[in-house]
Amino acid sequence: MKRSLRRALWAGAVVTLTAALAPVASAFGAGSVTTTFTKVQDWGTGHETRVTITNGSDATVSTWRIEFDLPSGSSISSSWDADVTRSGNHYVAVKKSWAGGLAPGASFNWGYNGSGPYAAPLNCTINGASCGGGSTPPTTTPPTTTPPTTPPPTTPPPTTPPPDPAGKKVVGYFAEWGVYARNYHVKNIHTSGSAAKLTHILYAFGNTTGGRCSIGDSYADYEKAYTAADSVDGVADTWDQPLRGSFNQLRKLKRMYPNLKVIWSFGGWTWSGGFTQAAQNPAAFAESCYNLVEDPRWADVFDGIDVDWEYPNACGLTCDSSGPNAFRNVVSALRTKFGSNALVTAAITADGSNGGKIDATDYAGAAQHLNWIMPMTYDYFGAFNPQGPTAPHSPLTSYTGIPQQGFWSDAAIQKLKGKGIPASKLLLGIGFYGRGWTGVTQAAPGGSATGAAPGTYEAGIEDYKVLKNSCPTTGTVGGTAYAKCGSNWWSYDTPTTINGKMTYAKNQGLGGAFFWELSGDTGNGELIGAIKGGLG
Repeated sequence: MKRSLRRALWAGAVVTLTAALAPVASAFGAGSVTTTFTKVQDWGTGHETRVTITNGSDATVSTWRIEFDLPSGSSISSSWDADVTRSGNHYVAVKKSWAGGLAPGASFNWGYNGSGPYAAPLNCTINGASCGGGSTPPTTTPPTTTPPTTPPPTTPPPTTPPPDPAGKKVVGYFAEWGVYARNYHVKNIHTSGSAAKLTHILYAFGNTTGGRCSIGDSYADYEKAYTAADSVDGVADTWDQPLRGSFNQLRKLKRMYPNLKVIWSFGGWTWSGGFTQAAQNPAAFAESCYNLVEDPRWADVFDGIDVDWEYPNACGLTCDSSGPNAFRNVVSALRTKFGSNALVTAAITADGSNGGKIDATDYAGAAQHLNWIMPMTYDYFGAFNPQGPTAPHSPLTSYTGIPQQGFWSDAAIQKLKGKGIPASKLLLGIGFYGRGWTGVTQAAPGGSATGAAPGTYEAGIEDYKVLKNSCPTTGTVGGTAYAKCGSNWWSYDTPTTINGKMTYAKNQGLGGAFFWELSGDTGNGELIGAIKGGLG
């Protein structure tokens, strides 16, 4: 099947160079175009900085180039949404080719992770004009000056924002088999604080065998009896109640969180084979799905259906040759049967290579029938190639030495947008797990290996909640993180790299983010907190 902290991390208010809080954020101006450097996090040995460019003029700024120096002891280790080059302690940041012009009154964010404590830039210029003379490096002691009573609009509030921040979707998978060895139940979505941050849950997976929607695991879905201790609301199931299992627990969760929606996802890596037969009679497939999802026993639990076909007119666990129109025909039939009020969504390939899986299917034609599309921007690289080379499984951007062109998140997003799919219908995918190799001697990506690193449930894969302690990150590349511990080499996203990815999602105008899957997060929901906070 599919493989699988930030709360209010904006530290301090954005202030001008002459304000008392200059160590937290430093604003520079070039005419009526301003650039603001804001400290997002500072953990002593490293930091994260957000850079905001605002066009205060009455004309569109077609391009921008920022030059600045960083004091000794501070350097940039990775960046996103800008092309950054370095010569000594001097840095040049220029606009990405995919970023459009900056309209009057508009702002654009890019960011970077740095080594050493945060330090405000010196000698800053934008488009060749002086930025105001730079600033004095901050001390490591936080300022004692009282911040402004009314923070600027770019500073998130100190409390958790309401569901669906700024209309952005936070969508997470719940794996039906997680109730077994993983001991992860619907109640954990509540106790971890994740339910309050989610807008939608994807219940994975229903089966498609025989070209029809069918139950994946009846015991986990609606038969398992929950004790009071394991139940969402503390009420035990009875032997004669009409619905038990995770479906009943999801019903209870929705009563606690009325804004939360649940979508039943069908297919996945293991059960996508049935879509080939479904494509031969899409109307009959849609009829079977509707009858199952809208079964009177649980019709109130689900708000729609998700198609996870891996992959139409291409190869996954099996190969499909139903043609480039098959996927469009299937989702069109689902939309017709389910109607306009139901959610119909899809998880799709994130292969951004030329002539790759995205090019094999008419995803743009299908998009008009879907509420949103989720390119699975993870699992690009892993120990399914046991000898390596080591590479992060979920890079946001390309980097020197990446094993395959087009295998990074931005490549997939740009390809899908280029085909005419609205950015607002695209969600960025995040993995709550890592992929790893063993027998590795090289710390940086690109090393050779002897096989898959040991994992709790499967070799080569491990949850974030385990890796953050067992193999802490040692570097970043392509907008994500990697770790070398002993002879094992892992790559996975952290709250910091997720924050960078959410900045990218906002700058791209994406509809939000989704992730695989809930049980990989910490008990207090660090990663989903980073998604929620980053989109806020």
